[in-house]
Amino acid sequence: MTTLDIFADPTCPWCLIGKAELDLALESRPDHPFQIVWRPFRLNPDLPPSGMDHVEYQKAKFGDEAGIIAANQPVLAASERLGLWINMAAIQRVPPVLDAFRLLHWAGIEGAQSRVMSGLLRAYWREGRNIANARVLAEIGKGAGMDEAVILRLLGTDADRDLILSQEAHARQRGVKAVPTFIIGGSHVLTGAQPADLWRQVIDELAQG
Repeated sequence: MTTLDIFADPTCPWCLIGKAELDLALESRPDHPFQIVWRPFRLNPDLPPSGMDHVEYQKAKFGDEAGIIAANQPVLAASERLGLWINMAAIQRVPPVLDAFRLLHWAGIEGAQSRVMSGLLRAYWREGRNIANARVLAEIGKGAGMDEAVILRLLGTDADRDLILSQEAHARQRGVKAVPTFIIGGSHVLTGAQPADLWRQVIDELAQG
């Protein structure tokens, strides 16, 4: 097996798109060698605990309405091509995601990471749900086969908070600067949402040694 570390933030649209492209490649190469590990990397580590209004966030990041439209157009085009159907109108706030990464960490122990990441992305981008909310996170975990009550109990503590922060700090020290970032076998780095055809090529090359 080859480890595929993916540094991603569920509130980043290109992480949604990047996962969809990778999933297409994996579906067409069921014997792929990847052992996928989702790693924490917050796109907005300085968000307040209550998050930020989505419109205000986009204004701060992209400027005026023209800038927002220009930034969102390729995202919406890619999501439509992939059948993801992003619902921008449903998103009211950009939430902090530290607790979402704690959930992903616990999911990793149970072999449910990719299912949980899919749930986080769907909840945020299609349903406009607050993925900083403990009950929302517990529902997502339950949908991935985890114990809802245990998740709620853990989220009520500081369990693994420092671990997530240290993992993220280590990633930044290693040179990870953006999401999504993919590291193949601990050495080969790909940044940004890569097309499914490129992933198929990578899988085929790994198969050939």
